[in-house]
Amino acid sequence: MPLEFEKPIFELQAKIAELEAAAKQSGVDLEAELSVLRERLHRLEQETYGNLSRWQRVQLARAPGRPTSLDVIGQVFEGFVELHGDRAVGDDPAIVGGLAYLDGEPVVLVGQQKGRDTKENLLRNFGMPHPEGYRKAMRMMDLADRFGHPFIALIDTPGAYPGISAEERGQAWVIAQSIQRMARLKVPAIAVILSEGGSGGALAIGVGNRILILENAWYSVISPESCAAILWRDAKEAPKAAEALKLTASDLLKLGVVDKVIPEPGGGAHRDPAAALYHLKRGLQEALNELRPLSPEALFEDRYRRFRELGVVVMR
Repeated sequence: MPLEFEKPIFELQAKIAELEAAAKQSGVDLEAELSVLRERLHRLEQETYGNLSRWQRVQLARAPGRPTSLDVIGQVFEGFVELHGDRAVGDDPAIVGGLAYLDGEPVVLVGQQKGRDTKENLLRNFGMPHPEGYRKAMRMMDLADRFGHPFIALIDTPGAYPGISAEERGQAWVIAQSIQRMARLKVPAIAVILSEGGSGGALAIGVGNRILILENAWYSVISPESCAAILWRDAKEAPKAAEALKLTASDLLKLGVVDKVIPEPGGGAHRDPAAALYHLKRGLQEALNELRPLSPEALFEDRYRRFRELGVVVMR
C-alpha cells in the first residue's frame, strides 16, 4: 500500500501500465505518449523522494517489506547458527543472536526482529525486547570477546518493551548492564540501524565503534508519537515532533551520532531490498577494515572517545 505522499506516483505508474497493456493488445504505437508519461514519472519520483520531510522518512522506515534483521542475516552473512535463551528466564524472540560469517570472517550477531504479519509480530512482540532478550545479547557479547570475533548489532525497535512483566524483571537495570557490557568489548563493535531506533531499547545494543544507519531509518530518544503526546498532549502532532527531534539519518550524521549513511534505492529499502542490502554489506566491510588493525585497548579507547564527544558544544 502506498503512503499518502506516494499516491500520485502510484497513480501515474498505474496509468503507464494501463497504457502499455492497451498498446500491446491493440497493436497501436503509443510510445510517444508513454515516453512523456515516463519522463513525468521520473521527475515526480525525484521531486518526491528528494525532498522528504522527517515525518515522511519515519513513515518509510515503518513501511512493510523493509529488510528485517533476519533478512540481513540471511542475505548479507553466511552460515548463521542461531543461539537461544539467556540462561536465566527464557528465550526472547524479539532478539535473535548467534554466529555467522561475513566474507569468510567469523562474526557474532545480535538483531532486534519484527514480524512480517500480525501473527509473527505477536510472536516477536513487535520488535520490543524483554530483559531476557538483552541478557541474550550480553551472552553474544561474551562469546565475541571469548573467541575474538567482531560483534555486529542490528537495531530495529520502537523501544524496549514497557510492560509490567518487563519492569518486574528489571528492564531498566538490564538495559544499563547491556550498555556497559557492550562499551567494554575487546573486539570491533558495529551497530546498524535498519529502520527504527527507539530510546534505550536501541542504545542497549548500540554502543559500537562505528554506527551505520540506512538512509530512511530513524534513531531518537523517543518516538515522534510519544514526544507529541508529552509536549502537545496529542499524538497527531507527530510530524511536528519529528521535525523538532532531528531523528533522520542526515541529521544524525551532521550531529556525529552516526558515522555513515547507507544509501537506499529510490522509494526506500522495501522497494528493492537486494540493492539496499548490497550497500549495507559494503558499509560493514569498510567499517571492519578500519577497525580490524586496532588492538583491544585501542578499540576500547575509540569507543569511549566516540561517545564522550557526543553533545559537546564548542563555544566560539
